[in-house]
Amino acid sequence: MLFPALVDAWVGNPDWQVFAVTSGIVTFVGSILFATNFARHEELTVQQAFLLTVSIWVIIPTFGALPFVYSELSLSYTDAFFEAMSGLSTTGSTVITGLDGAPPGILLWRGLLQWFGGVGIIIMAVIILPLLQIGGMQLFKVAAFDTSEKVLPRAAQLGFAISILYVALTMICGVALWAAGMTPFEAACHAFTTIATGGFSTSDGSVGHFDSVLIDYIVLLFMIVGSMPFILYLKLVRGQSWVLWQDSQVRWFLALLALLVGFVAIWLWLDGQYSLPAALRYASFNVISIVTGTGFATTDYTAWGSLAVLLFFFIMFIGGCAGSTSCGIKIFRFQILCSMLVTQLKHVLRPSGVFIPRYNGQPITEDVAGSVISYLFLFIASFLVLAVGLSLTGLDFVTAVSGAGTAMANVGPALGPIIGPSGTFQALPDAAKWFLTFGMLLGRLELFAVMVLFIPTFWRA
Repeated sequence: MLFPALVDAWVGNPDWQVFAVTSGIVTFVGSILFATNFARHEELTVQQAFLLTVSIWVIIPTFGALPFVYSELSLSYTDAFFEAMSGLSTTGSTVITGLDGAPPGILLWRGLLQWFGGVGIIIMAVIILPLLQIGGMQLFKVAAFDTSEKVLPRAAQLGFAISILYVALTMICGVALWAAGMTPFEAACHAFTTIATGGFSTSDGSVGHFDSVLIDYIVLLFMIVGSMPFILYLKLVRGQSWVLWQDSQVRWFLALLALLVGFVAIWLWLDGQYSLPAALRYASFNVISIVTGTGFATTDYTAWGSLAVLLFFFIMFIGGCAGSTSCGIKIFRFQILCSMLVTQLKHVLRPSGVFIPRYNGQPITEDVAGSVISYLFLFIASFLVLAVGLSLTGLDFVTAVSGAGTAMANVGPALGPIIGPSGTFQALPDAAKWFLTFGMLLGRLELFAVMVLFIPTFWRA
């Protein structure tokens, strides 16, 4: 909070006092928590790990909402918490209009929330969620994490290495955007939210405000970078040149992006809406933005016709790779599902044959397969319940269904005239905003981490 305070003080905006006071409050509370837990090194139980994971993503937005409430924006606490949760979960849905004239401290704070949320979910996806065996994430359990005495030092080293890499990629992205024509402030804010696949912008027009082909392709590149496993980047830095291409998840992800972009670009060109270069530019940016869950926009893609609306609704659930800042269901789960489906079809054709589903060349164990199927079932069930809940608040069908989808998949913009790429979530009733906030939390923490807290036996264990 001190960084936005310094920026506002530099330009003479009175909101610097808000950030200064709230940073003092957070420092006081954090110091008390640190002092009361100093020198305790007990191993966390599974229950404590679940509780800690969820608590982080609830408590930080609780305090992160304060600047929105007391700044010149004067948001209600509901709107402020929605904005903070949308930021930390890297969803990118917003209730704020008039971003072009908003105080720079607030714009920077939105970017920082997404940036910290992005690196936070990488570390959780690499270190914590695999240990909790959530939704098939145990596939990515790091070697030597099995013995309790090695967990803390190895986790600290891995977290530090990922953080350094994350900062470096953010700086590269920011310098590239600055060189492409953004101001240093705009470049910094967009670098924070691009590498985090978050989608908050400094303008109501999102990235389309700059109307620059070069900026579009730079942002596009770093959205892809943020959506691939950061563990593989660490291996790449250490000299394993082909490690990215050797990973089947990355190959599937890039192939899927190429297929979707090619289809949409050719369709837009044949439909006569754009020339071929323009069709490729707008199709690639907006498709990749939605698949990766970033949520930037360069145009209102819902105006492309009913086929585009239907396609964008379904691709928002895909997401990027596990161990990235991206969101959604994740590519590896679709791979496992396809492998299991192919294996089952082979069994039908040859009942006496022995067929084993595989992922990345390794057999898929029963616990991983069960976790993935359970996750997919719970995701669909949660989506339907959330959509019904939003409908009960008075929202129309398109707004309720697409709103539930964009919250669960942490995408940002939804569909329709209210919360589509050219709208905001400001007009929604407070009850709908709280539903959506809970949906963002569910989607970001892979469902099980939150749902398990509602089981009575969890608290008795």
